[in-house]
Formats: sequence, C-alpha cells, structure tokens
Amino acid sequence: MDTRPTLLVIAHGSRDPRHAAAVSALCARVRALRPGLRVEVGYLDFNAPRVPRVLERLAAEGRREVVALPLLLTRAFHAKSDIPAVLREAAARLPLLSVRQAEVLGPSPLLTAALERRLEEAGLRPGDRRSTGVVLASAGSSDPEAIAVIAEIAREWRHTAGWCAVRPAFASASLPRTADAVRALRAEGVDRVAVAPYVIAPGFLPDRIAAGARETGADVLAPVLGPAPELARLLLRRYDASVLDRARGDLTALSA
Repeated sequence: MDTRPTLLVIAHGSRDPRHAAAVSALCARVRALRPGLRVEVGYLDFNAPRVPRVLERLAAEGRREVVALPLLLTRAFHAKSDIPAVLREAAARLPLLSVRQAEVLGPSPLLTAALERRLEEAGLRPGDRRSTGVVLASAGSSDPEAIAVIAEIAREWRHTAGWCAVRPAFASASLPRTADAVRALRAEGVDRVAVAPYVIAPGFLPDRIAAGARETGADVLAPVLGPAPELARLLLRRYDASVLDRARGDLTALSA
C-alpha cells in the first residue's frame, strides 16, 4: 500500500450537476500530475460521497493519514468552522485515522495565472491589457477577512499584470455586484471590460456572475477556473506543504 497521506479534496457541493463534474475533472488532473497519489473527493452538502463517509471508508481500508484540502479560494466560514467541525467529529469516531486540514487555495500567483488563462481563452490578447478593466468576480462572503483578501488580490493583480483597472465584485453577501462593477468601469471611460469569475466550479452563484456580465454588456466573460492546470498544481502545492509541516512537527516532537 502507498504510505503517502491520502489527499481528500473537500468541495462544498451543489444541486447543479456541473459542479461535481468540474470537481471530478480537476481531481483527475491532479492524479495525472502525481501518479500513484490517492486522491479522493468528499462533499459538505448536496453531493455524495459526504466527507464523513469518505473518511470512514479510508479508515476501513487501513489508511492512517489524510490531508483534507478545502476546495476554497478564501478563508471564510467553511474553512474556519464547517470543515474543522466535520473533521473533528470524524476524528472522534476514527481514532486510528490522522486527518490534517491543509490551507485554502488562495491567494496564490497560480490562481491569477489561471484567471489570465481563462480570459485569453475567452478572447483577450496580451496586447489588450492596458485598455482593459477587469471585474474580479467572486462568490462573496460575510467574512471581512475574505472580502479584504479579494480586494487585495484585485490591487496586486492590476499592479503585476498591467490591466488598466481591476475591480472586485461579489455574487452574494457583499457589494458591489458584478453589474455594478462593470458599470463603474464604463463610467470611468474604460475601453474594454472583462469579467473574470474567481470561482472554481459552475453553479448558482457563478451563473449570477455571468448574468451580471451579460446584463451590462461586458466585452469578455471568462469561464470559471474549473480544471485549470494551474489550479491542479496549486492543490498539490498545498498538499505538499501540509505533509512537510506534519513531518517537521514530528521531528520537533522527537527532538524535544
């Protein structure tokens, strides 16, 4: 048996079948990048298998270590509360299974690289950047930390990529909405407006982002990140960091 910790990707889940399909495609790309690594998917809601069932199956198979990686772009409620609670409950029932929660995916230069890939696929050319304003459209959150992170990503992305403007927008919980951000860029005289969904999988909120872009006549609407190769590499980077942190902790304990 492979002794490496199993990678358990934890997705929120959705009634929209496109969501699970995108998550499956992303995990397939991760497996292709790291042959032999056991990669499982568990959902918090709506889809099967749910996270507790996956952990029970892994424990029954004799697996002893799991890296639980939230498929989330910011540290908000699910990363801070929902997922830790599910993992604690499972740990109490499965004492022989060690589960370590990895960091969320964002922020990361790999994510902005994936956003740029999707914008190019939607028709933007490198020479368009200085005349293009981008709406960085995320799902939204009531967590001030998550909102601040999105705003900082927008500022940094404008600085490093050379867009004439980058504005954050949110599909829920926070303002502005995508349509408002597009209108604001138009009012400033921006020649070309592109909407870049900062979301991983299709679903209700990404559809709301797309509707806002179409409603206001955005010139470019990129697809969601989905199984972008940069995103797959980022999952493995977070997995490796968690495994390394665990190894360092074990060494510290041995030397104490």
